Amino acid sequence: MEGRKLQLAGRSTFLVSLPKRWVVDAGLKAGDTLFVEREQDGSVSVRHRTDERPKIRRRIFQVSGEEARDHLLRKLIGAYVSGFGLIDLRFPPERGVFVRRVAREFCRLVIGSEVIEETRGGIIIQDLSDTTELSSEKCLRRMHLTVRSMLEDSVHALKTASGQLAHEVAQRDQDVDRLYWMVVKQYHRNYTADQPPGAIASLRGVSHVHLLVAKLLERIGDHAERIAGSFPTITVGGPLEPKLAKELEEADAFGIGMLDRAFHALVTGDIDSANEVIDSQAQHQKMVDALSHRVAVKKGEELLALGLVVNSLSRTGSYAADIAEQAINLAILSEPQAT
Repeated sequence: MEGRKLQLAGRSTFLVSLPKRWVVDAGLKAGDTLFVEREQDGSVSVRHRTDERPKIRRRIFQVSGEEARDHLLRKLIGAYVSGFGLIDLRFPPERGVFVRRVAREFCRLVIGSEVIEETRGGIIIQDLSDTTELSSEKCLRRMHLTVRSMLEDSVHALKTASGQLAHEVAQRDQDVDRLYWMVVKQYHRNYTADQPPGAIASLRGVSHVHLLVAKLLERIGDHAERIAGSFPTITVGGPLEPKLAKELEEADAFGIGMLDRAFHALVTGDIDSANEVIDSQAQHQKMVDALSHRVAVKKGEELLALGLVVNSLSRTGSYAADIAEQAINLAILSEPQAT
C-alpha cells in the first residue's frame, strides 16, 4: 500500500494520481473513463470497467444406469471448480433418491452451492458464492491457519492419547478441501475473465501462484490428517514414550515454523525470508532422519504407523520450502519494473 497526496484543482475539485503500473496493466490511456463507487464502509473504489455480472454458465449432467456415488460427486466438483454457476442434474425418477443424496452431499462439501430447484426428474444447483468477498488470498490465509493447527493437534493427540482431538483433525481436513476448491474455481474464473491484456497477464500470474500454494497447503493438511489417522495403532498401549514424543514435537514445531515463515514471505514479498526457509530445510531433514533411526527399533504395525508419521513430518518441511519458492516467484512477478 502506498500513500498519495490529495490535490485541489480550482475551488471544488480534488485530484489524486493513480499508480502508473495499474494504469498500464489495465490498458488505460488519457481520456478513458473510470468508474468511481462509494462503498458502505466509506471507502471509494475505482474501476476501469462497469461491474456487469457475467453470464452464468450452465452444465447439464444426464444421470442414468448405476453410476457410482464417487463418480457423480467428482463430476459435480469438476463443474464447480471449472466455474459453472448452474449445475443441472437430470435423471429417471427411480434414481431420484440417489441423486438427491449426492447433490446434498456435494453442497455440504463446497462453498456457496445450494439446491435452488427440484423436480421428480431433475435438480438444479446454483453457485451463490461471491469471489470478491472470499478472494484466493483470503482462502490461502484461512488454509494456512487451519493446516498449522492441524499439524500441532495431530502430534499432540499422539502425545496425550486423545482420540477426540485426532478425530477433530480429520474433520478440519474437509474445511481445507473446501477452501482449495474455491481457489481452483477462482483460478479458472480468472482465465475466462474479460479484462484488458495487461491486467489479464498480471492477474493470471498471481492466480497461478495462488493455485500452486493452495495445492501445497492442501497436501500439508492431508499429511496432518494422516498423522492423526495413525492414532489407533500408535496409542494402543497408551501415550507415546516421553523422549519419542518430545522429538516428534520438536520436528513438528520446526516444520510449522518453516510453514509460518514461508507464508509470511508469500504475503509480504520478502525474498530474504523465503530463502531462509529453503535453507533451513536441511536442518529439518536432520531432525527427521534422527526420528527415523529412533522408530526403526519398533516392530510390526507400530513401526509402519510411526514410519508414516515421520514421513509426513518430512513432507511438511518439503512443502513449506516449496511455498517459499513460490513466494519468491510471486515477489518477482509483483515487483514494479524499472522504467
